Amino acid sequence: MTRFALIAAPIAIAVSLLLNSGGDDTGLPTDSPKAEAAATGPVNPDPFAAADDEERREMNERVGRAPAGLADPKMREIAWRLLSSAEGSTLDWRTQYGTIEDSGDGTGYAAGLVGFCSGTHDMLAFVEAFTKDHPDNPLAPFLPALRKVDGTGSHEGLDPGFTAAWKKAADDPAFRRAQEEVRDKQYFEPAVRLAKLDGLGTLGQFIYFDTMVLQGPGHEADSFYGIRRAALAEADTVAEGGDESAYLDIFLDTARAVMKSKKNQQHDTSRIDTAQRVFLEDGNLELEPPLTWKMYGETFRIPS
Repeated sequence: MTRFALIAAPIAIAVSLLLNSGGDDTGLPTDSPKAEAAATGPVNPDPFAAADDEERREMNERVGRAPAGLADPKMREIAWRLLSSAEGSTLDWRTQYGTIEDSGDGTGYAAGLVGFCSGTHDMLAFVEAFTKDHPDNPLAPFLPALRKVDGTGSHEGLDPGFTAAWKKAADDPAFRRAQEEVRDKQYFEPAVRLAKLDGLGTLGQFIYFDTMVLQGPGHEADSFYGIRRAALAEADTVAEGGDESAYLDIFLDTARAVMKSKKNQQHDTSRIDTAQRVFLEDGNLELEPPLTWKMYGETFRIPS
């Protein structure tokens, strides 16, 4: 599993709110290194979230008129499998709830369906939120250590025992559902909605989703919304009258440059070079199977 993103603090708040209803608690511990940033940072860089009620109604109507794309159950399953090939080197995404390892990229342990990282705050936010409803889960005793290593690649207080605890927690259907909820509500649905508003087909929707998972849905230049902002400065979306392939080409160039610019030196760009760009160059804007791509040198296939 590889993951290079530093997840923005406002997104970590949203993870907590997603898994816990009611109240004003953001889920951020007062001693978190991201707490101050959360207090001063933007509420949400998603233009849909920033819109007023009338604007959201109009946006929802536009999304509703668009072809199903990744909202189609068959295509959604393809999205899960494509993501799993990048995050876990397997098409069987249902085996990934309990995966956990440190790839040495400086973000600590990466685990689960979307690669929650102990060093990028999203794992801490997720475990805190889950623990509020399930206080006796196997990861609860590790919360003090997760707070201590937040923002670092350290394992201090996590070893030994944390990896076994994550795997044990993944035996709980509630823990698996919680991971799916974060994947769907925090990454998939906003990415697909925005891609449809930009006039993009199924491939573009997946590119947005994968980029949001990898880089985090933050406002910084090296996060999803920053990448989209940079791409928009060079090309028009379909909704703006632009060419879809040309826009996606610019978007992938921008996303790839961000991957290569990360401070760690593990910059395998397979998910772009030998997967998404292959589909784009084939003109497969609807991501129709059969699909063949390579990830980290391994060939994957989804038949028709």
